[in-house]
Amino acid sequence: MLAASVPLWSQVNPAPDATATAPVTDNSPAADAAPVPTTADDRMQTPPTVSGAAYPTTYTSEQRSNYLRGGLTFSTAYSDNVLVSASGTPLSDVSYLVTPSIALDQTTSRLHWVFAYSPGFTFYQRDSSANQANQNLSSSFQYRLSPHVTLSLRDSFQKSSSVLDQPDLASAGAVTGSAQGVTAVVIAPLADQLTNKGDVEITYQFNANTMIGASGTFTNLHYSNSAQVPGLFDSASQSGAAFYTRRISKKHYLGVTYQYQRILSYPIGEQSETQTHSVQVFYTVYLQPKLSLSVAGGPQHSDVNQSPLPSASAWTPALTASMGWQARRTALAASYSRIVSGGGGLLGAFHSNSASLSLRQQLSLNWNAQASGAYSINKTLTPLFFLSSPGGHSISGSASIQRKLGQHMNAEAGYTRLHQSYSDIPAISTAPDTNREYVTISYQFTRPLGR
Repeated sequence: MLAASVPLWSQVNPAPDATATAPVTDNSPAADAAPVPTTADDRMQTPPTVSGAAYPTTYTSEQRSNYLRGGLTFSTAYSDNVLVSASGTPLSDVSYLVTPSIALDQTTSRLHWVFAYSPGFTFYQRDSSANQANQNLSSSFQYRLSPHVTLSLRDSFQKSSSVLDQPDLASAGAVTGSAQGVTAVVIAPLADQLTNKGDVEITYQFNANTMIGASGTFTNLHYSNSAQVPGLFDSASQSGAAFYTRRISKKHYLGVTYQYQRILSYPIGEQSETQTHSVQVFYTVYLQPKLSLSVAGGPQHSDVNQSPLPSASAWTPALTASMGWQARRTALAASYSRIVSGGGGLLGAFHSNSASLSLRQQLSLNWNAQASGAYSINKTLTPLFFLSSPGGHSISGSASIQRKLGQHMNAEAGYTRLHQSYSDIPAISTAPDTNREYVTISYQFTRPLGR
């Protein structure tokens, strides 16, 4: 839907991020009354707390634009929890993944857009009935509608039998600084599923140090075969936010945001709905141009409706904190949130505490290391609702090492550990642990555009 809307803005005046060419100064009387930025350094950044974008996982030395990139990846993995037998014993298997890919990144004085597509084909050695054709598609568009108004659109779609069977696990678990659109997530070891997430954001910097903005996020999760995931359900969410921020010095931003979220879960013949409203004060400091720390907090009100039970409401504190750092050889991001959330396969509303970490480090010219981890605790907000899940907790971690074999060839080896504790979900409770080891060989090429 977002991609189809691109031609509608083909005649506006968009532009890339804050590192791009400075906008043209507005010479109207209104501009004289309210000074506006005239250089790239004067332009304000959108604080991570109110931006739907994930922290970058690339080094500053890898940042480039105007290119076409393609490649082919072959990966083999061993997992000790692919399926669960009738006796409740997890079954292991070896899988093979073939993934071609293509990506385009183009920047002009008015537009920055990125498109990436990566289909995949997964084959299992023992259980051929679990073979799957995967789809991974993402797009991002950023326009300068006027010298001081920027519109951003992002969308990602994934069709897969397992979120663990991905060529880039770090990208799959991207770290964000905003709690908008965040839902509780339970990982099924093997289940055909469709996931989609879209973001739209518009910002207006109406003077040198003040910005306002609004955003919306939409997510969907659909299990193609509910028999594969007993205890888990389809879900969807819609959220919206508006914010005001003031740059009180070159490095310090202070602001306030209002966020609304509607989360739906779909058990058979029923529907569970959770609505939340929150007002939070946020603060961001840019210690360096590519190093930021953010924190936000405030009250959150939630309403839970689950027919045929009466509705329930509550006031709870909400808190988010995050940091992101990009250096020449390091990319680090971390986040923590305490909010009321739901969805992600679960039924009901939950007090959710979650933390995530992503680290990528260049060890030498040809060696890179990467690690990521996540932890979450979900406790039901409505313990008296007999249909709701009581909740549980999960912890996961992944580590890998990459080696360049030449100008176009790369090799990678890694390990992933996943533990989930949800006693009321048969798809997980009988086999809560998953260990996965994998080896990947890839070929990639890059071609400049417009030269």
